[in-house]
Amino acid sequence: MARKIIFAFATGALALAASACNTVSGAGEDLQSASEEVNEEI
Repeated sequence: MARKIIFAFATGALALAASACNTVSGAGEDLQSASEEVNEEI
């Protein structure tokens, strides 16, 4: 029983970590493209 609970928490933590990495990566790409646009205008 305890193994199932630990496995469920570990799986959930892994899923949250993976989605956080994708979110941060996407935000970084957005900032990079915005800064390139600003540099082109200047």
